Amino acid sequence: MSVAAVRAPDSRHRFIDAAIRLFARHSFAGTSLQMIADEVGVTKSAVHHHFRTREELLTAVIEPLLGALRAVVEAAEGQRGRRARAERMLAGVVDLAVRHRMLVPMLIGDPGATGMLRSRTEVGDLVDRMITLLAETDPGVGGLIKADMVMAGIAGGMSARTRGLDDDVLRRHLIDASRRTLGLRTPRCLT
Repeated sequence: MSVAAVRAPDSRHRFIDAAIRLFARHSFAGTSLQMIADEVGVTKSAVHHHFRTREELLTAVIEPLLGALRAVVEAAEGQRGRRARAERMLAGVVDLAVRHRMLVPMLIGDPGATGMLRSRTEVGDLVDRMITLLAETDPGVGGLIKADMVMAGIAGGMSARTRGLDDDVLRRHLIDASRRTLGLRTPRCLT
């Protein structure tokens, strides 16, 4: 295997990691490919070798998260009963949010990133399925508002104030607050 073949995937991952840090710090719209190149210590053309645009880079950043979210949504949809579906969806999305603490607030709270992602039909459909699973605990407008509040609250829970919290502590508090908002009882096996 050539040295170039070994370096290419490594460079790609370094660009993705730098993009996550910079998107979180400066927003998607506020981060240029030149800034990413500077962060990694390479030329802009090196970044262009892997990603022609910031949009391509954002897509590479979110693809693993979207794949995991798709699996969570499908697992939740496979549950019997609307409360079981909402509970599975909630647990899965909180787990993903905790594992991707830097990325989630940017994806939900950054208008540039959100707009670009929502323009992709498969992302919009996935988000709609997720909200529907959470909202069906209270059919109607009230359930949709509660589901939107839960999603915004989960993203808000990834703030600098919670950065030092242990993953399990953060997860427990996010799930408890979300359950209260959605009107879900704590499952008996957890009491």
